[in-house]
This record gives sequence, structure tokens and C-alpha cells, in this order.
Amino acid sequence: MRVLSLVNQKGGCGKTTVAIHLGAALAAKGQRVLVVDLDPQAHATLGLGQDAQRSTSVLDVLADGVGIADLLIDVPGGMQLLPANLRLAEFEETSARMIRPESVLRRALSDVADQFDYALLDCPPRADGILTSNALCASSLAVLVVEAGVFSLQGALKTIGLLRDTAGNQGSSFDLRLLCTLLEPKGRVGPEVLIALQQRFGPELFETAICACEELREAPLRGQPVPLFAPNSRSDLEFASLAREVLGLELRLGRSLEQSPTLPTPASSGLESIDGVAATLGSVLGAEIGTHLARLEAREKG
Repeated sequence: MRVLSLVNQKGGCGKTTVAIHLGAALAAKGQRVLVVDLDPQAHATLGLGQDAQRSTSVLDVLADGVGIADLLIDVPGGMQLLPANLRLAEFEETSARMIRPESVLRRALSDVADQFDYALLDCPPRADGILTSNALCASSLAVLVVEAGVFSLQGALKTIGLLRDTAGNQGSSFDLRLLCTLLEPKGRVGPEVLIALQQRFGPELFETAICACEELREAPLRGQPVPLFAPNSRSDLEFASLAREVLGLELRLGRSLEQSPTLPTPASSGLESIDGVAATLGSVLGAEIGTHLARLEAREKG
């Protein structure tokens, strides 16, 4: 089983959206998929049509040692869900009385590793908290979900710094990739940010970018992934493309995050100030935007 954590230091960047719809896209390709909701807001649980007030959740696994298999729910899209509830926030306090609390989820997932091909862990908007630490300790890949906004470069670099610290403090080894989300391809800022991300992170950035659209906003109201109510829509095709990329990854287990030569450190990034962000965005204006939009359109048609 390959375990992917969806992380960022902030909310509203699309982590839950990616967990649900990438999971459904992988399931559509014949993969056995587990979605684990590690956010006390329980958005993945709600987004898959489940009750966030339920009495049992991933908290029972983390705090009481209940087996994951006893709590799984079949959800739309051919996946299974380990749900969250609002009490999950209690684990921050409970974990202070535990030995190596960051490794609890890893041990629990090992018990169901032969039942799934992929586990997608939807993390809370805190990259240095105990819930995200559990996710990273269990993961072969951390996906930093970055919205196509003006401050996303600066935020991504700061989050990478937190991930490096977490990896070093708990001895975790995982690969890192970035995913651009909430892209407005016909706007001006979004394509500029995407090109800047490509320049800054190169092969560490997924080629697929997820565009903002009405289907993704509608999906939580339906409690269903996009393929079930809008097959062959733009979002459906984008997540299918992302799933192909994920399936094609060779995750280098056992490699320390600090050994990745392509990841810039926050101290040397030149993006610690608003001026640095503006300078980077300014460097990608002009013809490159049109070239990238043509590439997006060609990928969508293909």
C-alpha cells in the first residue's frame, strides 16, 4: 500500500478536494483506495456524504488502539473511508501522554496494508501538528497542495521548511511533490503563479493542475466525487490525468527529505518577502502564459 499525505500549513487550498477526487480517479482505474480523514473539521467525511457527528472515528484508532478495519465505511466512488468527527481535536492533548504518538497511525495502517493499493490522508491545516506528524510518519509521499494565488509560493516554501523539520525530528522518510489547485486558467494571476511554481520546483511539481470549477464546488453538496455526476467534465479529466501521474511515480521509500537536491530551502529562496514573490511572478509575464494556456487546452482535449 502506498500512503500519500495531502498537506499545507493553511486551509482552503483544496486538500480535501484532492483527497476525494484523486481517490475516486484511482478507484476508477482499478485501485483499492482508502481515504483517511485527519482533519477535525471532518470535511472529507462530510464531502463523501457521511455524518461528522458519528460516535466512532479515526480518533478511536489514534487514542484507543481500535483497529482500522472495524471502522471503515464504503463511500461513493468505490472507496472506503476512515472518518473523522469533531472530537478528533482532542488527540492533540491525548498525544502528550503517549510514547511516540506520531507513529500510531503508521502501525494501524500496517494492519490493513494488504487490503488497499493507496491510502490518501487528508491532513488538517497545520503542518507541524501531531495529526500531520502521524500522516507524514506513515507516508511514502507528501503532496503539498498549493492554490494558484499570489502568496502561494511564499507559503509553499514555508511549509516545506516545516516538513523538513518534522522529517528530521521524527526520522521520517518520504518523497515530496507539489500540486497546483484552484487554478483560474483564463485569469492573469493563476497562470503566472503556475509558471512560477514550475520554474521554482521543476520535476517536483505535478504536470497536472486542478482548475477551479462549478463541479468541484457542487460535489460536497452532493456528497459524491465528480465522476459520479459529471463524467468527462474538465474536473473529471484533470483528476484522471493526476491519477495517471500518481500511478507512474516510483516512490523512493527510505530517502530522507533533506537529501532531495531539488527542493529549495526557505532561507535561500528569495521569496520571504512580498517583493520577492512579486519579482518571481513578474519574471514569468508575457508569452510564456499563452504557451502554458495552449498546453492546458491541448491536454484537456487529449
